[in-house]
Amino acid sequence: YNYIANKVGEKEISVSKTHHEISKLGDELLKNKGKSLVVCGTNNKETQLIINGINQMLGNYGKTISFNHSLLTKQGDDMQMLEFVDKMDSYKGVIFYDCNPAYDYSASEKIEKAIKNIDLSISLSTIPDETSELVHYVCPANNYLESWNDYNPKEGIYNLAQPCIHPIFSTRQEQESLLKWVEKDTDYYQYIKNVWKADVYSKTNRLFDFTDFWNKSLQDGIFELDVRRTEPKFKFDIGSIKVPDLTSDLEIQIYESANIGSGKYANNPWLQELPDPVSKVTWDNYAAISPALAKEQNIKTGDVIKLGSIKIPALVQPGQAKNTISIALGYGRTVAGKSGKDIGTNVYGLIKPDNYRQYYTDINLEKTLAFKELATTQLHDSMEGRDIVRETTLDQYKENPESGNERHKEVEKHHQTLYQEYIYEGHHWAMAVDLNACTGCNACVAACSIENNVPIVGKEEVKRAHEMHWMRIDRYYAGDPDNPEVVRQPVMCQHCDNAPCENVCPVGATNHSSEGINQMAYNRCIGTRYCNNNCPYKVRRFNWFDYNKSDALEGNLYDAHGMTKDLPRMVLNPDVTVRAKGVIEKCSFCVQRIQEKKLKAKLENRVLEDGEIKPACQQTCPANAIVFGDLNDKNSKVHKLFEQQRRYHLLEELHTLPSVGYLTKVKNVEAKGSNNEDHHKHA
Repeated sequence: YNYIANKVGEKEISVSKTHHEISKLGDELLKNKGKSLVVCGTNNKETQLIINGINQMLGNYGKTISFNHSLLTKQGDDMQMLEFVDKMDSYKGVIFYDCNPAYDYSASEKIEKAIKNIDLSISLSTIPDETSELVHYVCPANNYLESWNDYNPKEGIYNLAQPCIHPIFSTRQEQESLLKWVEKDTDYYQYIKNVWKADVYSKTNRLFDFTDFWNKSLQDGIFELDVRRTEPKFKFDIGSIKVPDLTSDLEIQIYESANIGSGKYANNPWLQELPDPVSKVTWDNYAAISPALAKEQNIKTGDVIKLGSIKIPALVQPGQAKNTISIALGYGRTVAGKSGKDIGTNVYGLIKPDNYRQYYTDINLEKTLAFKELATTQLHDSMEGRDIVRETTLDQYKENPESGNERHKEVEKHHQTLYQEYIYEGHHWAMAVDLNACTGCNACVAACSIENNVPIVGKEEVKRAHEMHWMRIDRYYAGDPDNPEVVRQPVMCQHCDNAPCENVCPVGATNHSSEGINQMAYNRCIGTRYCNNNCPYKVRRFNWFDYNKSDALEGNLYDAHGMTKDLPRMVLNPDVTVRAKGVIEKCSFCVQRIQEKKLKAKLENRVLEDGEIKPACQQTCPANAIVFGDLNDKNSKVHKLFEQQRRYHLLEELHTLPSVGYLTKVKNVEAKGSNNEDHHKHA
């Protein structure tokens, strides 16, 4: 703030010290006034005011910041919650509606004690949780897929949700119960219609009658009002803010993990087994500390450390600020089903209840003698100087579009083979992955697992490197461990046109289709794993146990998370075969979706349209980093991407001829040297 304020002539804030690299960042922001955005990562009021002041000086209001659709989520008042907890003992009754404060509130002990002294306590919940264990009555509620609902997430935007299925159990929607208890003689569906007629339809121009308006809104799922207004200016005397000095050299940052979030759905084993986007750890939370602090305190990954009353394993995380420790929320559940119970450590007690501030400074770090092995899916973090992920800078790319990918043409020249080239007469399916767009969020990995019935193996099997994910996001570090560069790369079966796995299978279980798909005949596979050994990309997965109750021998069954019971099996995709013990499986380009769309086009007597087929990974990717299509269609997007000078293939010198292409990552940074500089491997 002070650097930008000094440049534009605004009043500065009194602070004890400023980071030496802040000037470079400030210059970049000043170069992009009105085209930049600074966001705040804390609920601290003073910090939020400072961030607003920076955006005001940069001229971002009305340009990159708009108030036309103000966000209406997270409208709760922390002070009201504090008052409620303090007065709970005086209440005669309390209803907990879709919340679990006995677990996720910082003063959960007070709530537990107060519930025992209240005459009437009720929990309206879809799943058992810590709060429902304490109350007098639990009213099982419908799942959101069984319910009518409406939402107003942003100003002027209204959403409708209708049930997809009938209730599986004898449950009742929470709102239905509330209506019954206040003696309203109407169901919740009619109640929503009445509210929409009074509060939403009344704001329209009423060109249609309400029935037509309701049906159209229900069909679209959304209705949007035009709420354009004059963009406000931020006005506050930022110079009057006093930034408090930290009372400790050590700061703990509490955050919600990308996988588990607040912990509400901790019993979802697919989320538990999904690797963390940064650390690649599964089935646990941990205290992430910097390599410098770890060296200073003689701490290694897996060492259990003590932070106040909390004991938690440490993880040495490159890029972590030296005197900070990061811990994820959502773990340490005591009532959460087989997959969520007793997984990790609950750190909600560290959160300050005022404004829900998720940091803690008045605490000491102490190493214990205990050790806890973390289950991680990636142990090696270096490319060892190889160009697995090819990179260049924006300036270099502007000068030469082949920058960072010069080797591709040279490799293409030397592709020689004794085999006759196979010509794909019909479709030739291919995929392009833009490394510029990929954020490494793992949404594609989760979608792939759910779409293709990928089994859950559990923490102990992940430790043995037996995870079953059909695709993975490789993450590599480069440079200084305390401030490394990070790159990510999605890797799935490359569907090679010269696949080394196909040549070694003794029973022909893995073969090539006429449309370029490397496919698996599960019933033919005898589990030699020759294909796995011969795959240079290591994307094939072996079923060490019977995870899906598809084996004739009961002794082969592994079901630590109850996934083979009748109810969990309802999540299985009926279009995809479940696999038995001793069988190899891998990415199929979602062949079931390909066949579905081909059949639909045939029945409609038309050709397939480009983009009509979307594998689960492409459909889910929030950054549109994945494109799938027919390489033989010269007008297809995937064909055009394959024609780009940024396109290359993984390990293309092996002449496997992959059908998956990657686009070189272009970074908007100053050139620091070759992309083949030494990459480190951290402990």
